[in-house]
Amino acid sequence: MNQTSFNENLLAFLQASPTPFHAVANMAAALAKAGFTQLLEGDTWQLQPGGKYYVTRNGSSIIGFVYGTAALPETGIRMAGAHTDSPCLKVKPLPELNRQGYFQLGVEVYGGVLLNPWYDRDLSLAGRITYRNQQGQLCNTLLDFKRPIAVIPSLAIHLDREANKNRSVNPQKDIPPVLMQAVKDQNPDFRTLLLKELQDQSPQLNAEQVLDYELSFYDVQPPAVVGLQGDFIASARLDNLLSCYVEMQALIDADTKTSALLVCNDHEEVGSASACGAQGPMLKGLLERWLPDVELRNRTIDNSMMISADNAHGIHPNYSDRHDDNHGPVLNRGPVIKVNANQRYASNSETSAMFRHLCEQCDVPVQAFVTRTDLGCGSTIGPITATEVGVNTLDVGVPTFAMHSIRELGGTRDAYYLYKVLKGFYQYSEAPVARA
Repeated sequence: MNQTSFNENLLAFLQASPTPFHAVANMAAALAKAGFTQLLEGDTWQLQPGGKYYVTRNGSSIIGFVYGTAALPETGIRMAGAHTDSPCLKVKPLPELNRQGYFQLGVEVYGGVLLNPWYDRDLSLAGRITYRNQQGQLCNTLLDFKRPIAVIPSLAIHLDREANKNRSVNPQKDIPPVLMQAVKDQNPDFRTLLLKELQDQSPQLNAEQVLDYELSFYDVQPPAVVGLQGDFIASARLDNLLSCYVEMQALIDADTKTSALLVCNDHEEVGSASACGAQGPMLKGLLERWLPDVELRNRTIDNSMMISADNAHGIHPNYSDRHDDNHGPVLNRGPVIKVNANQRYASNSETSAMFRHLCEQCDVPVQAFVTRTDLGCGSTIGPITATEVGVNTLDVGVPTFAMHSIRELGGTRDAYYLYKVLKGFYQYSEAPVARA
């Protein structure tokens, strides 16, 4: 697969994955097509060397893994992790608003959203619906309106002359999207609107009543390659669906005898503390079922390594003073090793050296990032996974502009660079670092 076709497939995945639920459904379909067998957590598992498997939880987290033929304690497991969620606006449980004859929906801010870019965008709505069908059964399904159904209009500068100097956003009052005009004091029922859309899109479901939902707004503008020379990828949810796709494709394409695994967790943007988040038991429980013998599992983990892939802050040409002088990653110059002395990133000298070694072998350039010492630092699933599982871990990511905006910007070469090195990592058969 060359870089052009890889990026075309990446953009298609981003477009088809407006929510974590859609992303996991698309990843599960791709793994199944590649010969991976679905496991259900409530079933008894019969795992066999040479087998390929995947399992989901909550419809928003997924683990895919290859049970290699090489002895597990000798090679360990090559693990890679990412997260499926992105900052967004989620619809409240009782969202109906009717103000000045306009029907709006109340929303909650999910994660660290950069709010100003959400204004004046063509917004649609997608997520998971829980409904009762005509047979009285409770069922889940995915719903995506796809078309633009809402907008958050800006306030005209004539009514706020200081807008370009001092405009702040009140998330309770300023951002409820406008969906349509309505008769004053007569609110449409949102669940009734959802039911009609569900019946129109999927009449075979025989949906009778929408009971609840997890829905978020998203920008319908499709991902695109942009720039005078096509240097950039512009898209929503690059953080962190880009990493999810890269890890999945590398696992599918790797020719490996070594056991390999990808884990893509939900809820990273809000702390990972959930049943399907990285702080939850999903990965640890899978490893216990795969390797029920404690001695064997501990020996295997000692020879294993996790690469947590989550986008890094590229140095912005208009704001270069926000970076450490020696650590400003540049787009299209390769993946970035992320380091933090206070363990906000899990990288250490061993895992960083291993990654640099792999990049050399795969002819991939590599960069490094630490945040300015006087600025705060975000975190990833890397330190959490290292804590929960005890696996030696590295944090990396592709450099990105406008992280947590409704539309982010990455380099057209970087995702393919990361794919090449992760593919090499998955099929690397030696111990990550020789023990003295």
